[in-house]
Amino acid sequence: MYGTRALSVVVLSAVLVVIQCAHDVSAQGSNTPSPWQTLNGNPPLVVARGGFSGLFPDSSNYAYSFALITSVQDVILWCDVQLTKDATGICFPDINLNNNSNIKDIYKDRQKTYLVNGVSVSGWFPLDFTLDALSSVSLTQGIYSRTNRFDGNLLPILTVENVSTQVKPPGLWLNIQHDTFYTQHSLSMRSYVLSVSRRVVVNYISSPEVNFLRSIVSRFNQNITKLVFRFLGQSETEPTTNQTYGSLLKNLTFIKTFASGILVPKDYIWPVDKSLYLKAHTSLVVDAHKEGLQVFASEFANDNIFSYNYSYDPVAEYLSFFDNGDFSVDGVLSDFPITPSAAADCFSHLGNNATKTVKDLLIISRNGASGDFPGCTDLAYKQAILDGVDVIDCSVQMSKDGIPFCLSDINLIASTNAAQSIFNSLSKNIPEIGSGIFTFSLNWDEIQSLTLEISTPYNKYGLVRNPMFKTAGKFQKLSDFLALAKNASTLSGVLLGIEHAAYLAENGMGVTDAVIAALKDAGYDNQTTLKVMIQSTDSSVLTKFKDNKSYELVYKIDEPIGDVLNSTVEDIKSFAHAVVITKDSVFTENAEFLRGSTKVVQKFQAFNLSVYVEIFQNEFVSQAWDFFSDATVEINSYYQGAGINGVVTEFPKTADRYRKNACLNLGTNTPTYMSPVQPGSLLQLVGNSQYIPPAEAPNPLLVDSDVMEPPLPPVADKESPSPGNGTTAAPPQPNGQPKITAGIFFSSLVTLVSTLLL
Repeated sequence: MYGTRALSVVVLSAVLVVIQCAHDVSAQGSNTPSPWQTLNGNPPLVVARGGFSGLFPDSSNYAYSFALITSVQDVILWCDVQLTKDATGICFPDINLNNNSNIKDIYKDRQKTYLVNGVSVSGWFPLDFTLDALSSVSLTQGIYSRTNRFDGNLLPILTVENVSTQVKPPGLWLNIQHDTFYTQHSLSMRSYVLSVSRRVVVNYISSPEVNFLRSIVSRFNQNITKLVFRFLGQSETEPTTNQTYGSLLKNLTFIKTFASGILVPKDYIWPVDKSLYLKAHTSLVVDAHKEGLQVFASEFANDNIFSYNYSYDPVAEYLSFFDNGDFSVDGVLSDFPITPSAAADCFSHLGNNATKTVKDLLIISRNGASGDFPGCTDLAYKQAILDGVDVIDCSVQMSKDGIPFCLSDINLIASTNAAQSIFNSLSKNIPEIGSGIFTFSLNWDEIQSLTLEISTPYNKYGLVRNPMFKTAGKFQKLSDFLALAKNASTLSGVLLGIEHAAYLAENGMGVTDAVIAALKDAGYDNQTTLKVMIQSTDSSVLTKFKDNKSYELVYKIDEPIGDVLNSTVEDIKSFAHAVVITKDSVFTENAEFLRGSTKVVQKFQAFNLSVYVEIFQNEFVSQAWDFFSDATVEINSYYQGAGINGVVTEFPKTADRYRKNACLNLGTNTPTYMSPVQPGSLLQLVGNSQYIPPAEAPNPLLVDSDVMEPPLPPVADKESPSPGNGTTAAPPQPNGQPKITAGIFFSSLVTLVSTLLL
């Protein structure tokens, strides 16, 4: 057991040394003073709750060490102090050891029941075990939605002294959550804290119990150790005063008599309504600052559901606490310290007109800002333009009466209420396309009678998009789309996607001809302001547009590939100027961990083909564990690590903000939180072979026969339907979203870790 445990620590230490040698990071980036509205005018502190507990077992040496290398230099490490039977302070996130350790397997018969704050709790409690007895217990991941791959590393429970001497944090925060409970069982948290502070530098001590802080306030120099009163839920009762925390909030002058700061759940500052939309911020931070109290906010985690106003973007949430124009909190308590580090250092105080430090990354929308509004609607396109997109896209579909319009899929069930409408009897199965209710089965007026629905690709995880606007917006004719784009001064181009052209032509609908006519009618043939991009998975479609030399033809490869023959690239070069590939064609995954990278991007670029990658989403379940549930880390890794030319995204605001960040182009001073991940590095930290995911087959090779298609057939007489028109079938289920495997869920937490392992 000792050998395995020691090996895991050695592996992590070796990785950390490489990272620290590769990145000599300056604290908070620039020496230029920033207009922070904190109490002392300094940037807000990043407090790592249990270390990098969003990925590794809470309070483990892995979590603490990883927090140091992925965060600002003055990061504070948080330790929830529990007392053992022999009065030793350990760092453990819960008073019940069964949450976050394997103690149940080690001491099966030592479960007990205690009253904790008046509530009966059964489990394994630290006060029943000596420190020596706990030496055989290992830390595990306590949140089941997070990866358990590191549970086999036999990570030991650490004492406060272990954290101080082994990890050597820039700052240490001790949280004393259950002083009353330990006192009831003849253990003195006060005596322990006073004792350990003589051996260890403690920068912050917090507690939700007034009496505990009042009992030690005279024993600490507030210039060295700051005492912080922790607020729990507003309706919960503080045991000393018998007042609710909500009531105590109204008497900050009293709090100031024994504390220099307060720690509050983030909804004390930015409350949300029952629908998870933000209300106006409170005056708490300003009021506390007037009393001379620092304000720290808690409950931050990238993999939690938070207000829809943030569009699943954790950086955006932190910025609302750091840089809102009215106040800034003095620090945040986070499970993912890399994200607030980047938010404070790289993205604060940029302003709406900030210069783009990244000038060669194209942002292409996917159905407009479809992460916030139903895709391909007027609202989605207008929002994408406001969000800084370069190119808005239209997946061109055809109505029965020959009107080209924008919709994400030829199957109406995928994005409308067609299955629940009077048109459900039009469902059919077409071998070339599949089953559904198709756009070409309804006239334009009939299509407009349908209700558009926002995409919810991760609904099975309880992650829905902007429910207040889930059916908002109007259908857009192709002509309307082109007119909107032409009137948007910030756009650089439009992308028109064309699929199923051969089938449509055989059935009397010339979609390519309709697109050519629409572009001509809109004047796109006689202007140079907006680039026109034509995209298809069918090479014969792109060939139809080759005569117009001003168009950029984009070949879409919608299946993951592991490599591509040079001859195949030459074939693509003969009919396209750029390619769109999947994320997995750049960084390959195994059980939601990045396992490596391909040379696909470099091969295409060697033939002067631009490479755009899809599809980027903000929801944490869409990302590999290596990206730490942070879409910004993912974008950064594909741009800096793989050198892609553009991203196709449903959340263009996140991508555009990335291009403005202040932490790029700094050379050796680039902080680790803005360094690309090294695929495969995180998997190296899985120290137990039983937890290593099984090998998967490599992505296939793209060959010549995969890309060359026969010419498009001529457009048939619409009165003479071809044999492939399909048969009527029972209406499919209304959920037209693709199925998401458990693999995608786990992939969201991986990305941030790899960044450090570069």
